[in-house]
Amino acid sequence: MRVEKRTNCHFCGYLCGVVATVEDGRVVDLRPDPTRYPYDERIMAGCRRWRMNLDVLDGEDRVNHPLHRVGQRGSGQWERVSWDEALDGIAGALDGLRREHGPGVLASMIGGPHTSFWPLHRFMTLFGSPNNMGIGQICWNPRIWMDVVTFGWTVEADIRPETGCVFVWGTNPAESDNSLFWRTLLKTGRDPETKLVVIDPRFTRTARAADLWLAPQPGTDCTLALAFLNVIVSEGLYDRDFVEVWCHGFDELVDHVQPYTPEHAAEVCGVDAEDIRTAARWFACARPSALVSGRGIDQVGASVAPTHRAICCLRAITGNLDVPGSCVLADASDFIQEADLELTLEHMDELSARCTNTPYTPLQCYEGYAKVEELPVRYLTSAHPDLVLHAMETGQPYPVRALIVEATNPLLTYADTHRVYRALKGLDLIVVLDYYLTPTAQLADYVLPAAGAIERPTFQAHGGVGNIAYGGAAACAPYYERKTDYEVFRELGIRLGQQDEWPDATFEEAIARTLAPAGMTWEQYCDTGIYFRAPWYQKHEMTDEQMRPAGFATTTGKVELASELLPKLGGDRLPKPATPRMLCSDAFVAARQREGWQHVKLMTGGRKQPYNASMYLNNAAFRAAVPEPVLEMSPRTAEELGFVAGDTVQIASDSGTALLKVATIPMADGVVQADYGWWHPEWPWDEREGGMWTSCSIDQSEPLIGTWSYNAIDCMIRKTEGPLSWDELG
Repeated sequence: MRVEKRTNCHFCGYLCGVVATVEDGRVVDLRPDPTRYPYDERIMAGCRRWRMNLDVLDGEDRVNHPLHRVGQRGSGQWERVSWDEALDGIAGALDGLRREHGPGVLASMIGGPHTSFWPLHRFMTLFGSPNNMGIGQICWNPRIWMDVVTFGWTVEADIRPETGCVFVWGTNPAESDNSLFWRTLLKTGRDPETKLVVIDPRFTRTARAADLWLAPQPGTDCTLALAFLNVIVSEGLYDRDFVEVWCHGFDELVDHVQPYTPEHAAEVCGVDAEDIRTAARWFACARPSALVSGRGIDQVGASVAPTHRAICCLRAITGNLDVPGSCVLADASDFIQEADLELTLEHMDELSARCTNTPYTPLQCYEGYAKVEELPVRYLTSAHPDLVLHAMETGQPYPVRALIVEATNPLLTYADTHRVYRALKGLDLIVVLDYYLTPTAQLADYVLPAAGAIERPTFQAHGGVGNIAYGGAAACAPYYERKTDYEVFRELGIRLGQQDEWPDATFEEAIARTLAPAGMTWEQYCDTGIYFRAPWYQKHEMTDEQMRPAGFATTTGKVELASELLPKLGGDRLPKPATPRMLCSDAFVAARQREGWQHVKLMTGGRKQPYNASMYLNNAAFRAAVPEPVLEMSPRTAEELGFVAGDTVQIASDSGTALLKVATIPMADGVVQADYGWWHPEWPWDEREGGMWTSCSIDQSEPLIGTWSYNAIDCMIRKTEGPLSWDELG
């Protein structure tokens, strides 16, 4: 029997609608479905990933059955076991470790996009462990925290036809997601009435659409933002009415930004002073104006919190806050919120007592979370990897002996591969739920086959901070013996005494329960592909029965340009730039310079299609089109370093080395950008290691959240005649 089913791609977080042709339970064809979210056929026309859905269903390298390690850890020796054998073995080992060491013995690492976050978070909560590691500290959390500290809630860009100016800061949606948002920006860039400013050291595809491209030196974004504020206050371009009524600490801010003139910022940032003035005037005068930021400034270590705080101040003093066409204070969801799905709030006391973050990151912990409401707890309390690795290595403050890894590959994507490798090798139990035998999976005791795109229902709730959810039904039952992550954690939880907290037998039933308070059925959700309610604005002016305005959910009830909360946690009232972190010690630099190496500024982690972090390198077509990792630099920088495009170069720090190929692009001079996350899926497992290995400790990170530096660091560099391993292919 041949039928068509509406489903969703899941090779990025946007879950574009597709129509699958299913014959006898097998998907035989797939096409885009522009009638469902994101409602624009051009998005998938420009995407190279969605076609993978058919290929990976029967991919030769997929994990299709539960595997149990039979040799030494990392030996690559496996036996196929049943699901009952795997889950019974895992549950038995976890129960024994919990009895011996307590519930903090278990840690988890989670990534995406092929996952549902809250089932793992619920399992960890009910197990009693706070040690859930994610990527929040370097992606999303810094902005969310500073929005909440400044405004009382998080904000989202609200780009509309009336928007007069858009700042895109440290993100490249043309490469990172190819989403509806990118199509909106393209339209904005073509509109002569709207000014598009892109702030990024690299001249990205997004920058090509801009009216003005600013290329600051990495890690100087806070200084640049303060210079924008300097121009706006000195030229009287701020929104006087909004500032007078709704902003706290404006006079302090005015005094604070006086030294940050465009000329000072030009010297620090490497950006033309007149371009700084132009951008600031556009943002202040072309109201409403919107601002979008991304991982480029989420990964600058100690400067990340003050940079986001300065951006919050920029929005506020120009009146671009919770008005149409600028940004909107996000609404809480009508459906069950992610904080409630995680069940963390009910267990806050016991989790807080075991939280290793508390003495080190006073925001990114349960005490910090207690100062806000309703946000997803597990994201904003996620354990700092350095502290969890320390507990694995030393048993302090208590032993961490077991690890669950879902949809991530920490051997390649976490800082300091050497350290992660050693820590994982010493554990008693590692469980990996994934599509493939990644380098991390090769160290596991159990590898569990995850149901993939179009084999699983999807529900993306925008990080739990908005009144929107999108996704839909699976096209088919999971092939072979694959399972959804919800099924895995529910069945594992039941074995460990959590049965009362897993009332829904399937993820579909769980989503139906989640949507019910919003008045939407599972069937309606699958048909439309989205739940969405249009935002409402100026919520701070809404009045109660006594006609008192609601204000903002901050200490003062106003936008806190000068923070009353942060000084109590060891932070600053006003944003101050921090010194970029150095990977290379003075002794290392001196020794390498004597050998002919050169010292340069380094960025890493730029998103590039068709890959995503360490994913999709097993796609032969992608590898043919993008065959090797590159080190990007400007033509001027290449000339000064004595390189030409195509040269093989070695970069190094005190922590490790990597080989890459030189590529020249328009970007800030004196900076190099290294690809990351590359590996060889085609190689037999023999514990080969590779990558730019950078160390990361809590002492080297941002002090409130624990963010470490990927984009404002340094390295030594030299040309080498040795081939890349990628050159050996073919």
